[in-house]
Amino acid sequence: MLTDFLPIENGKAIALDQVPQLRFEDFQRRTLQLVEHGAKVVQFFAYADQGAIKLLAVLRTRHLLVAACPAPEVFPSLTRHCEPFHLFEREIAEQYGLRPEGHPWLKMVRYHANQRGVADVFGNDYAEDIPGRYKYYQVAGEEIHEVAVGPVHAGVIEPGHFRFNCIGERVLHLEIQLGYQHRGVEPLMISSPTKRWPIIVEGIAGDTAIGHSLCFAQAMEALSGRPADQGAQRIRSVALELERLANHIGDLGALSGDVAFLPPANYCGRMRGDFLNLTLLLCGNRFGKGLVRPGGVRFSLTEEIRKTLLQRLAELKPQVLHTLDLLFATPSVRARFEECGTVSREDADHLGIVGPAGRASGLDYDVRRAFPTEAYAKLDVRRIVVSTGDVFARAKIRANEVRQSIALLENLLAEPSETATIQPMPSTLAPASLAVTLNEAWRGEVSHCVLTDAQGQLLRYKIKDPSFHNWNGLAMALRNTGISDFPLNNKSFNLSYCGFDL
Repeated sequence: MLTDFLPIENGKAIALDQVPQLRFEDFQRRTLQLVEHGAKVVQFFAYADQGAIKLLAVLRTRHLLVAACPAPEVFPSLTRHCEPFHLFEREIAEQYGLRPEGHPWLKMVRYHANQRGVADVFGNDYAEDIPGRYKYYQVAGEEIHEVAVGPVHAGVIEPGHFRFNCIGERVLHLEIQLGYQHRGVEPLMISSPTKRWPIIVEGIAGDTAIGHSLCFAQAMEALSGRPADQGAQRIRSVALELERLANHIGDLGALSGDVAFLPPANYCGRMRGDFLNLTLLLCGNRFGKGLVRPGGVRFSLTEEIRKTLLQRLAELKPQVLHTLDLLFATPSVRARFEECGTVSREDADHLGIVGPAGRASGLDYDVRRAFPTEAYAKLDVRRIVVSTGDVFARAKIRANEVRQSIALLENLLAEPSETATIQPMPSTLAPASLAVTLNEAWRGEVSHCVLTDAQGQLLRYKIKDPSFHNWNGLAMALRNTGISDFPLNNKSFNLSYCGFDL
């Protein structure tokens, strides 16, 4: 009987029978040993295989590691020992009716119908599948008051409920409740025809269309044995960096607006549009939809477009740098950003925060360096880390990554264009196989995990957006912070509702 995890490669398929099938006791013991020695949780989910429910975990150290086990109907919660399992276990309970015994805060994630019935797994507090209908956490005391925000918000924004326990203006605890959208993306991948898959993944999180499409395409390529050529990989990398630039610039402008410093807010709003228009030039869509497909890309990078992209980058670069200097050199901005919404390195590591939010707290992890794919293996993606963990750090990380992305794009576009081809969607996938893909989208680590059955059909499609890890980081940032600082902290994370509400 195997008792250890198997090292695998990012974006490479393996046969399912290669995945170690451990006894649950060995699976739990070895998983906790690995996380105790620094391994991080990439994926943890349940799936049905030949009438049996199994658990599968993907961890990361310097390598990706995978193992599976039979799923007991009731099993000892791993969250008691490792916080990043928290949401994964709640998801497993919701989707498959399995109960992680001893879970510190077992509640619904997305309020999907449960196989065993909600009350059987979560208790009578969840007699109906209605988001937000349960007993919220309460802080005792006569001077404590609660402030409820959402799920309906002003402006064009998706639904999410925030409940603050406060004493005066000071926030003692923030509880975040999502799951209002009932999207059902993962089962939709299983039930939909092949030709719809690329459209579905582009809508997982619309502002991360490239990041999610890239993970999907790489998984399909791994399972069909048809990798993209170098020209397509180059275009995909260009698109991913343009997506990062547009969103980081937009966030910096929104942070400027939140502290009433309007010049950078206006400049960044305009420049965000400029970067979106570069993606439009590349593929005809400002968000990159329709560009990335399994086997390549749908639009080639012609010499004319390459030169135009370089020319516009050269025009925008001094404007970006000037605006960043203006923002961070202004004392009133620094006074609001610094020491606001601090998440310590210890807390960020404990919660498993990823992306710019994690790097702002000193966590040195970037998928482009740790598990490079596409053109990143040939690029110098330098280390960008700040240690203070406050709004200033999260803004500074974005600013530094903007500078870095411009440099990466200049490098990617420096040489004449290569031929890029597109292959038809694969009609068959490798039977009884597994592929795990990771990419560094603008919010952080995106991961797709795909399992096929004996006929090469999708058995399980598991999606993880970085917001799945990071919403608890926002809740931690608000502790002992004035409630009026919530909008500023919220924007400094800028997490995805739809990326969470799969």
